[in-house]
Amino acid sequence: MNRNTAMLNRRGILSSGMALGATALATPGVFAELLQTPPQTEGPFYPNKMPLDTDNDLLVINDSITPAVGEITHLSGRVLDPNGNPVRNAFVEIWQVDNNAVYLHTDDQTNRANQDTNFQGYGRFLTDSKGHYYFRTIKPVPYPGRTPHIHFAISQGGKRTLTTQLYVKGHPGNTRDRLLQGIDAKARETVLRDFVPLKDSTIGELSVDFDLVLGVTASEGDDGKMHGIGQSQWRQRQTRRDAS
Repeated sequence: MNRNTAMLNRRGILSSGMALGATALATPGVFAELLQTPPQTEGPFYPNKMPLDTDNDLLVINDSITPAVGEITHLSGRVLDPNGNPVRNAFVEIWQVDNNAVYLHTDDQTNRANQDTNFQGYGRFLTDSKGHYYFRTIKPVPYPGRTPHIHFAISQGGKRTLTTQLYVKGHPGNTRDRLLQGIDAKARETVLRDFVPLKDSTIGELSVDFDLVLGVTASEGDDGKMHGIGQSQWRQRQTRRDAS
């Protein structure tokens, strides 16, 4: 698929999302139960050296004619505040392994010899006036010890406001992933999404819609657990508390 076709698909996907967003924002109380997207660890493999291309199309690096291998996925959504209002000019970053489960990070030596050098591995996008973002990437694959996931980071005014991960809903590895299972059940649903066939695609493309909600601090429940936060972050907080 060339870039022009990708951008046409992007416009179609974003148009659908905008229509949904407009309906939701115009409906009183529709965001009454809006939950913050739970924070997750950044992980050890946020790129330590940026790729030559850092746009929102992770399948093609600059003007290369050889695309990355994997299930082409159109990833879109909105960045919202706790009241459901769109966040404009939010800086959205994603990073993930290639189809051979290799991160862009040079310290990831698990399967480095089989790295797909045509996969960008990292992308960025600035949300529009309706809070929308869009990426063309691949469906994530399992990484040793982890279920398939895509890392997300949201920044505003140069300050990181949310780090989280998107997971494939229904994947069998989800029940064994400690980071995912470390999120309480209700908040966990906000990071699980269906990767569905893209309508009218003749090459088996997928689409996934993932809204991110900012601005609510994770809280400690009566059970002593942090709700809306990953296990590793909870342990870090507990360690700091015990040391103080």
